[in-house]
Amino acid sequence: MRVSALTDDARLLRPAPEREDLGCYRTAGGYGDGLTGDDLLAAVDAAGLRGRGGGGFPVARKWEALCMADGPRDVVANGAEGEPASLKDRYLLCRRPHLVLDGLERCALMIGAERAWVYTADAVTTASVHAALRERPVAVPVVVHQAPHTYVSGEETAAVRAIDGDEALPTAKPPRPFERGVGGRPTLVQNVETLAHVPFIAAHGAKAFRAAGTDSTPGTLLVTLSAPGVAPLLCEVDAGTPLDRVLDAAGLGWTPAGFVMGGFAGGLLGPQAREVRLSYEDLLAAGSLLGCAAVIALGAPDCPVAVAGEILAYFAAETTRQCGSCVRGTQAMRDVVAQLCAGHASADAVEKLDRWGTTLRGRGACGLLDAAAHMAASLMREFPVLVHTHLGGGCAICAAEQSSPWREPAAGRFAVAIDIDLERKDAA
Repeated sequence: MRVSALTDDARLLRPAPEREDLGCYRTAGGYGDGLTGDDLLAAVDAAGLRGRGGGGFPVARKWEALCMADGPRDVVANGAEGEPASLKDRYLLCRRPHLVLDGLERCALMIGAERAWVYTADAVTTASVHAALRERPVAVPVVVHQAPHTYVSGEETAAVRAIDGDEALPTAKPPRPFERGVGGRPTLVQNVETLAHVPFIAAHGAKAFRAAGTDSTPGTLLVTLSAPGVAPLLCEVDAGTPLDRVLDAAGLGWTPAGFVMGGFAGGLLGPQAREVRLSYEDLLAAGSLLGCAAVIALGAPDCPVAVAGEILAYFAAETTRQCGSCVRGTQAMRDVVAQLCAGHASADAVEKLDRWGTTLRGRGACGLLDAAAHMAASLMREFPVLVHTHLGGGCAICAAEQSSPWREPAAGRFAVAIDIDLERKDAA
């Protein structure tokens, strides 16, 4: 699905459903000449490229920090993709592995890395990267490391810890990976979608990259759209594209009751969010996050309170048990929303939920507790009338679900598995 005015060589998605091999990638100009060294760093800076892994941190600032570090350096292409509703990183590593490896190579040479890693979370993706490396090795030694597919395994310190042979669990910061990473070396951890933009910037410069997007969010975004009864759709849009254009282009013939934004990390937005522009600044102003640019549209079968409860239950199950505040906080928020869905929550419990949405942020070693708190706070902010209705047990959807023997949780219904048919998710 095309929602971008850019030419094909600037786009990350391709019409062909099959994997792009080395010959096809080279025919399209891949692994060609382009900017290198300080010139590439200056172009990435001028392009305003921001990390596509969720945080949106300026890429040039991370590269500069590694360039100033002492001793040998490493770089990690992070494709673990812990957000259940996101497909983009696995798409790139499975369909366009050479694009990612091209960006990884240019980045490694620019920062002076002696080793590179591709960090994955499933066997299909791992096999695709290995096949690409057999077709063309990268200019620096590359190791593919597969970690368990969990919510936190893609967090940068968890990636470093896993590559070092430990569990894929976050560590306290500082130090951050750019200070002390894999094997104690300064390490750049960069999302694979971010790296996939680097070859175009190297070949065409900053101005061409800025032909799409907004001033503070230049370029294109890979957006994963999920909705009840519809196969997840992956599309590429110019940053700043209104959400309703994506919904219309996807053929969604009904008005969503709300949205879960940024995977599970951006919390809930009401139905008015279909007019919001997909950029870091616009979603932040709306009280949400762009995150990994995964959007879940809620339909008639979905009560936003129930969806929030199911996602909070997912967060409580995914906590790493390293931080007491995270374990207790996620469980407490999960329990209050479960009581709301059952129709027997107290007003005092709801007041606590509202307070926890603010006070629990920043108290964990990683972003899981922040995401859970954001979900609770956004439920209270976006759907106050619906929350009040649940205090009296007046939600027909939740009542029906309570009487049902089993209903797949939101974390399962909106999860994007690697073995789904990717053909519909490609550019058409």
